[in-house]
Amino acid sequence: MRELDVPNSTNDQIILQKRIEKYLDQGYGAAFMKTHRVAEMVQSDLLHYDFRSYRLWSWVVMPNHIHFLMTLFEAIKLANVMQSFKSLTSHKGNKILGRKGRFWMEDYFDRYIRNAEHFSKTVRYIESNPVKARLCKTPDDWPYGSARFRAHKAPKQICR
Repeated sequence: MRELDVPNSTNDQIILQKRIEKYLDQGYGAAFMKTHRVAEMVQSDLLHYDFRSYRLWSWVVMPNHIHFLMTLFEAIKLANVMQSFKSLTSHKGNKILGRKGRFWMEDYFDRYIRNAEHFSKTVRYIESNPVKARLCKTPDDWPYGSARFRAHKAPKQICR
């Protein structure tokens, strides 16, 4: 965290983000979402605001972090969505775990999607995160992510 406070360049920030992602994938830090009830709650709350504040395209709830790709609705600010989501889930998560204190890191990492190829790569990155962390063999094996959601979603009935 100290290093994140003083990045010297965009390249430094990218290097630090990659280091943090590597630590997270190795299971470092508090892994509150390894408790299934907590992971289910976080996923449920993320889905709850889909089509209300944002359009959620892809997500994964990992034992110690989450990734998601969304499009904010007009007049909705990312900082407000993140503050609300983190506040709500931290209170619920701490209650489930019978603990008090910090649940999420103070800040978050965001980036703009530049084009369709970047969008597709981001979805693959997000959904492959549990495989990369060796938590499952295929993305749709992981119960807390969009890959499983899509794989197990019943086909829509067409009414005529």
